[in-house]
Amino acid sequence: MSVKSVSIRIEEEEMLNKISYIADYEGRSVNSQVLILIRQSIKAFEEENGVIDKSISPAYNVKPTRK
Repeated sequence: MSVKSVSIRIEEEEMLNKISYIADYEGRSVNSQVLILIRQSIKAFEEENGVIDKSISPAYNVKPTRK
């Protein structure tokens, strides 16, 4: 499995401080905590919508955007 780096912009005053607090409370780094949240999101999505088949383009397989 290859590992890719992704950067995000996050509001420091609230979101970053809170996710840092949660990560510290759980004994994890912020990076590890974010990975856990991503895995939980993927699992919840797949439970509701079925397993994501990476051979299907998201443009074909995704619900329309909210207006």
